[in-house]
Amino acid sequence: MSQMNRRRALQLLAALGTAGLVAGCGTDDADGEAAGTGSPIKIGLVAPTSGGFKAIGDEVTNGFQLFLDLNDKLLGGHPTTLLTADEGESVKTGKAAVEGLLKQGVLALTGVVDANVMSGIRDTVEQARVPLIGSNASPSSLQSVVYIWRTSYVLDEAGRALGRYLREQLEPSARLAIIAPDSVGSQDVVRGFRQEFGESDPRIKDAVVSTEVFTNPSKSAYRADIRKALGRNPTAVFCFFAGPAAVEFIKQLRIEGFTGKVYAPGFLTEGAVLSSVKAEDALGIQTALNYSSDLNNTANRRFASAYRKKHGTSPTTYAMASYDAAQVLDQAIRIAGGSPTPQQVNLALGKIGQIDSPRGLWQFNQPRTPQQRWYLREVQLDGQVLSNVLVTELATLG
Repeated sequence: MSQMNRRRALQLLAALGTAGLVAGCGTDDADGEAAGTGSPIKIGLVAPTSGGFKAIGDEVTNGFQLFLDLNDKLLGGHPTTLLTADEGESVKTGKAAVEGLLKQGVLALTGVVDANVMSGIRDTVEQARVPLIGSNASPSSLQSVVYIWRTSYVLDEAGRALGRYLREQLEPSARLAIIAPDSVGSQDVVRGFRQEFGESDPRIKDAVVSTEVFTNPSKSAYRADIRKALGRNPTAVFCFFAGPAAVEFIKQLRIEGFTGKVYAPGFLTEGAVLSSVKAEDALGIQTALNYSSDLNNTANRRFASAYRKKHGTSPTTYAMASYDAAQVLDQAIRIAGGSPTPQQVNLALGKIGQIDSPRGLWQFNQPRTPQQRWYLREVQLDGQVLSNVLVTELATLG
């Protein structure tokens, strides 16, 4: 038995007990299920296929599809059809995507990029009693849910991980500027950062500058706000941006003359961002994230290698969390049995135990989000290509 299969067997043993493992791995029925003779199922994936978050949506889709590719298009022994719907850029379009997939009889939902959309579809998902394994958006306000699980993070954790680190790393005389859009996700990140750094610490006193929310900002969208933030003469900047907004923020920050250290949740330099900025603008940026593509573990070597082979680039946290969403669904559907219902799958999600993930081992906590490690990464040159290089482990949160 391979190391990967051995881990999987142990996970199932913890979830099911010895009898369940025998039923899942050793009987004729189970052999048939493993060969894909279970009843066909449909999974609905919600992600942006247009607009400013399209690149992140592509990563989410790529990650889930890669798991299917590596597992003969099966989840829990069932031939699986992946149905996709465009999340768009608003709660209205995201809700329409979810409702359309529910009408097609999906066993479970996954994806969702925008925190506002996740909050907006909460009641729809809960009332439908169909599990949603969210693989990106995760506002901290999403509490007391029964059918919504997340394989990504809670957004305030990205701020907390860096707040704890920078509290010790910055000199007593340092001054920090905090720049972030006025959005639900940003409020989570900034709150988590300030709580861990110390609300009353003079290094972040009156430090927060809020910008407008843009998914495709102009080449001058942030410059006035950046000038305002730099007016406090900071030695370092903490910020929260992703996708095209991250590209423009980095460019405009450097145009305004800031040459100091930049810290952020990892979304600032994730995905296509680094290929869209100058090396001199991005080198040295340090970010906190729950994943780095150079993590040295068996699960990540398999995942990252397969992802690079298929897509010609390193995977992101967006792809990894979606891959894990497929992985937990695979285990939950297997536990749920030969003719799973959405409610049975939802119950099974609480029984799967630890996940052998590319990010490292993690497991769901009581709020249905991961208890996991957070890592510090730094933008460095890998040959001629900018890359997020793992520096150290920051904390275990969740």
